Amino acid sequence: MNLKTPLLLGLLALSPALAAQSAFLTPVGLKQALAHKNFVLINVHVPYEGKIAGTDLILPFDTIGQSRQLPKDKKANIVLYCRSGTMSAEARQTLNGMGYSNVRELQGGFNAWKAAGYPLK
Repeated sequence: MNLKTPLLLGLLALSPALAAQSAFLTPVGLKQALAHKNFVLINVHVPYEGKIAGTDLILPFDTIGQSRQLPKDKKANIVLYCRSGTMSAEARQTLNGMGYSNVRELQGGFNAWKAAGYPLK
């Protein structure tokens, strides 16, 4: 048995800062996740400046809480992105406040996506 695993899980439970790290996907992580997609990918950037292939919805960050297009299941896997991460952070906070429990963000937004060599549509 690996003794580090229970310790790490305990640290995540005690430290919101460490637990919050799991709320982010790197561009490489998102690219890999898109290969076996099991989440709703939402572009929350305004104004529209392009999208990542596989995007399911385009919802403005500042009105996302009013959207009727959001998954009904509050446990649905959702990944948000914007240009740099600011708007997706606000949208994630809104969704968490509405009870959505599996919301993640693309770390660095589509600027980081493009910097990693991946295109926008």
